[in-house]
Amino acid sequence: MVRSVRAEEAVGFRLCHDMTCIVPEKSKGARFQRGHTVREEDIPVLLAMGKEHILIDDGGKAEAGMLHENDGAARLAALCMNSGLFQSEVVEGKIELSAARDGLFLIDRDRFNAVNAVGDIVIAARHSNSPVHAGDKVAGTRVTPLFIEETKIIEAENIAGGMPLFTLLPYTLKTAAVIVTGNEVASGKVKDAFIPLVAEKLARYGITVIFQTIVGDGVDRIGTAIAEARGARPGIIFCTGGMSVDPDDNTPGAIRQSGANIVTYGAPLLPGAMFLLGYYGDGVPVCGLPGGAIYKRKRGGVLDIVLPRIAAGVRITKQDFVLMGEGGYCLGCPECRYPVCPYGK
Repeated sequence: MVRSVRAEEAVGFRLCHDMTCIVPEKSKGARFQRGHTVREEDIPVLLAMGKEHILIDDGGKAEAGMLHENDGAARLAALCMNSGLFQSEVVEGKIELSAARDGLFLIDRDRFNAVNAVGDIVIAARHSNSPVHAGDKVAGTRVTPLFIEETKIIEAENIAGGMPLFTLLPYTLKTAAVIVTGNEVASGKVKDAFIPLVAEKLARYGITVIFQTIVGDGVDRIGTAIAEARGARPGIIFCTGGMSVDPDDNTPGAIRQSGANIVTYGAPLLPGAMFLLGYYGDGVPVCGLPGGAIYKRKRGGVLDIVLPRIAAGVRITKQDFVLMGEGGYCLGCPECRYPVCPYGK
C-alpha cells in the first residue's frame, strides 16, 4: 500500500517511484529510484530536493484495478513497438523508443491522437514522415498519475487495435537518373549545380545515380533524354531546371509528354513552389526540380521533404502536398538548422 509520510518518517521504508532531482540549466535525473530503502543520510538530500513528504511502500497490496506508472508506461510502449524500434528501461516512469535502423518514421495519426485523448496517458513523438538514423530517439511514453486505472490502458489498447501506432519503413529505392535542362548549362555558359547536389542528397538514403545527362531547352530534347533515362531502368527520375512560367521552361511539358501521370505541378512550399511529381505506369516516380531546390545548399528544401518518403516507397498524393502548406514557409534564418526547424513539419 502506498501512503504519504513526512520525509523524516520515511527511514526504513521503500520509495514507490523514482524521485527526480533537477539542477537548473545543468541536469535532470533520478536521484533515488523506485524500491530504494530510505536511510538517515538520505533525509537532507530529500529535503534539499524540496521533498518534505514522501510516498512510501509499506508492503501492502496495491488497490485493485490500478497500475503503477512504470507498468502503464510499458503497456503504452507496447502499443508503439514494431521491428524497427527498440525501447529503453523505464526511468522516472518514462520509456523511450529509438530507431533500430535508418528509415522513415511514420505515425498513424488518427489512432495516435485517439490514444492521447484517453486521459492520464502520454505518448510524445517526433513528427511523422521524419527520416531517422539508427539510434535516434523517436518517442516516449508515460502516464501522469503514480497509479492509473487499468481501464484507461485497456481503452488505449482497444483504440490501437493490435497494430503498432508507429512504423519505421526502410529505404528501398536504390537508383536514380538525373537530367539537367537548359541551354545555358548545355552550352557551358553556366556550370551545372544540380547533379552534385542531387547526388549528395540521394546518397543519404543509399541511392546511386546510374544515369545523368545535360540537355538544352525544348520539349522534344528533354523528352528524348527522359526516354533514354527510362531505358536505364532507374528507381526514380529527376528533371532539373526549366520549371517556371518562362517561355523557355519546357520541363513540365516534357514530363507530361513522356507519359507520366502528374500528381502535382506546384507545391505549397517556399522555396520549392514549382516542384512537380508524377508517376509512370510501372510506379517509377519522376520529379521536376525548380531552382529553389538548390537554394542555399545546406538549407532544407522541397527535395528534403519528399525524398525520404519516396526513398521508403511511400506513394505521395495530392492531399499530402496540400498538408505541406502548414510549415511550408522557410523563415530564412541566418544560421540554418534544418531539419531542426518548423520547415516541412
